[in-house]
Amino acid sequence: MKQRINYGPMIQDQVAKIAQMGNALEESLGASLFSLVHCRVSQLNGCAFCLDMDVKKARLRGERDLRMYHISVWRESNLFSDRERAALEWAEAVTKIGNTQEISDEIFGRVREHFAEKDLVELTLAISLVNVWNRLAVSFRAVPGSLDAYFGLDKVKI
Repeated sequence: MKQRINYGPMIQDQVAKIAQMGNALEESLGASLFSLVHCRVSQLNGCAFCLDMDVKKARLRGERDLRMYHISVWRESNLFSDRERAALEWAEAVTKIGNTQEISDEIFGRVREHFAEKDLVELTLAISLVNVWNRLAVSFRAVPGSLDAYFGLDKVKI
């Protein structure tokens, strides 16, 4: 598939600000949790570009391959902590909000058991940011792996 528009150079300032916000949220939430959530949201949105990038970043940060393989089946996997499972459930609920128009009190309650208010707000913002990246990449057909060298992801052995 050929990329429709190379949007990055056109909105460099905005991209830098979104990336800066993402970096701050990753630092606050922790790289592992941040990576898991980003990968799950990219799976849900069918964003090969972002999933490719997020998996490579996670591997550079030391995430185990098996956990990456299990993200799509996190409910059946025993490789995730209760907090990570709550974050993945919240990521799904926030990402699918357009389909349901709400997030149930039951889901909120389960997630709230594992996150302080500020952490939950930051998690929600991180989920929202990856949804922004996904929408840009899917809309303009960003090519998976095309920015690996720029982000230092070409060092990742697959």
